[in-house]
Amino acid sequence: MRYPVLTLTPLCLAISAICGDIAFAETEDEKTLTLSPVVITATRQAQNSFDLPVAIDVVEQKDIQNGQQQMLLSESLIRVPGITAQNRNNQAQDPQISSRGFGARSAFGVRGVRVYVDGIPLTMPDGQGQPGVVDLSSIKSIEVMRGPFSSLYGNSSGGVIQMFTKAAPQTPEIGGTVMFGSYDTKRQILEAAGQSEGVEYLLNISNFETDSFRNHGSGKKQMATAKFKFNVSEDTHLTALVNWFDQDAQDPLGLDRARAFSSATRNQSIAAATFANTSVKRDHTQVGFNLEHAFNESNKISFIPYVGTRGNAQTLTTTPLATVLTGPGGTGTNARLSEIDREFYGMDLRWDNAGAIYGLPYTVSAGLTYGKSNDDRKDTNILSNGAVISTANRNEQNISTNFDQYLQGKLSLTPTVDVHAGARHTKVRLQVKDNLLTVNGDNSGNVEYQKTTPVIGAVWKVTETLNLYANFGKGFETPTFIEAAFDSVASGVASKPNLSLKPSESNNFEVGAKAFLNDNTRLNMTLFKIMTDDEIVTSFTNAGRSSFTNAGKTERKGLELSLDSKFENNLSTYIAYTLLDAEFKDAFTSSSQAGAVVTTKTVLAGNKIPGTYSSQIYGEIAWRYAPMGFYTALEGRYNSKVYVDDVNSDSAPSYTIFNVRAGFEQNLTNWRFKEYIRVENMFDKEYIGSVRINDGNSLFYETGADRNYLLGLSAQYKF
Repeated sequence: MRYPVLTLTPLCLAISAICGDIAFAETEDEKTLTLSPVVITATRQAQNSFDLPVAIDVVEQKDIQNGQQQMLLSESLIRVPGITAQNRNNQAQDPQISSRGFGARSAFGVRGVRVYVDGIPLTMPDGQGQPGVVDLSSIKSIEVMRGPFSSLYGNSSGGVIQMFTKAAPQTPEIGGTVMFGSYDTKRQILEAAGQSEGVEYLLNISNFETDSFRNHGSGKKQMATAKFKFNVSEDTHLTALVNWFDQDAQDPLGLDRARAFSSATRNQSIAAATFANTSVKRDHTQVGFNLEHAFNESNKISFIPYVGTRGNAQTLTTTPLATVLTGPGGTGTNARLSEIDREFYGMDLRWDNAGAIYGLPYTVSAGLTYGKSNDDRKDTNILSNGAVISTANRNEQNISTNFDQYLQGKLSLTPTVDVHAGARHTKVRLQVKDNLLTVNGDNSGNVEYQKTTPVIGAVWKVTETLNLYANFGKGFETPTFIEAAFDSVASGVASKPNLSLKPSESNNFEVGAKAFLNDNTRLNMTLFKIMTDDEIVTSFTNAGRSSFTNAGKTERKGLELSLDSKFENNLSTYIAYTLLDAEFKDAFTSSSQAGAVVTTKTVLAGNKIPGTYSSQIYGEIAWRYAPMGFYTALEGRYNSKVYVDDVNSDSAPSYTIFNVRAGFEQNLTNWRFKEYIRVENMFDKEYIGSVRINDGNSLFYETGADRNYLLGLSAQYKF
């Protein structure tokens, strides 16, 4: 939907006369409302999102990068309804990301939501994902899908997040960006992209450093992305994608209520974090390929193999309540080192077909996927009452594999009714090979999970501006190796894996509407209900370790709504609202141990699932003044209170914060310049940014940052 370009005012004409060849940057996308973005994730084939019976949103490049640090997915995903994306303000941990409550209990990484970049999975076969390996400065869009059709991506698919890297421009270009911010935060980005002799290329490297607003929270991270697309022929294309990063970060851990809710101590870390030097060192390298070949207009295949390595060395304290390094009677600080050396690889082979049957148009995709992750896992006590030791707790191999087959298609029954359906058969195998036989004997073992998950949905195109849809699907979620690590942690040193855990299984229902309310406003609304059996929950916590069990039934139901409008004079508004009621339907017991004291509590039916917010609102008012290349936006965010444990013994209160961003863009012959500033939490609100679920020592709270700023400058040259 186009709007007239603003005419030049006398002031602008004067500036133009003085500046000569300077032109202020503006793109066609900024003058139009993208009423129905094209998406790939929902059907694996490019299709108009408006015509799909799926809750799917697209975060565009301008919302990923304009006035943003471009370091964490939580920066971009806060604008997507149904998604909880909390910045933990902890460089040692990935942001907390959940979809309709799936993944809310994750203590490390992202689980319950599958993450991809250009079709290459960042989620391992056991369901654990690490989205932090991708540099957001190289990303052009993010597709976020919720609901039943997510199960067509396999195990642990409460939702699917897929990032797409930028396409190479026809004209070669190079550029650089520098950022400076509060807490001595610095970021530098260098990039080059273009095309040469049939090869498209994108190169991106970056460096990030921060001291953090919390004590013992500094971190640094270097990243690189390389993408090459070889146009072998008009029908055959090969894309290669390389992601690499290296990270060192301190971990300030959580705070108790007294510290977290005091202005004098909310930016501190607990003493044990400093004494044990809780921290993480990570490195990750991943290479993936996408070979596409079109046989004709109706048939094509794609083959996506990938391989990678990951190292993770995390120092944790087993005495988080210790207040001294060395104390009488062993009351000082203890610590352990958890190490993982991972090799992983896999592939996706897919055939796409389009045609007509009895005059009815259809599309169909059939595929095979395989993935394997092999972790050399060690756990070693390295500090006892302040004294350096080296006592092995675990030395084992954790091997997870999956082999899946899927079929997905669309049939247009009439010009106004489309039916989408599919099924995926998933087999996941977890295997433990114990190499430490002197502690608890040989605890090797394996377990296998299999499930077929069907989905079906339909969309009714009521008018050209209104579509109604409904769908149903089954899903399942296996335990991750983190959840299957210990059968019991009551002894404090447990190496026996818990291979008796069952996967949780869900029935998902969804109805929705997509509408153009007028020429400049788009509305998406979804109602959903999810009933889950055998929910995986915490059974026992002790000394920083947790063991898990299967509870009974849970239920998640809610509403997602987004309203996107663009008006004359380059004024736009956007609002996203999520209503979520996530609760346990059956009672169960949960225990924790602090020192020698064991406490067992009953989780009542009707308790809310911790880490889920009943209400979330994101709103934005943006304005662009094209003649000056100026843009600005005011953002508002509201989160309701959130419970910190299954018992609902305590909660973090609701909060509302506001952010503002503004910048200028200019073109000068072959140069493009950008200058911008962002102010987060502009009214300096004290709030809890995220919670640590079921922490046995009541260190539940991770505080949000005070008012802070980010200043960015970039220059780009086109040859």
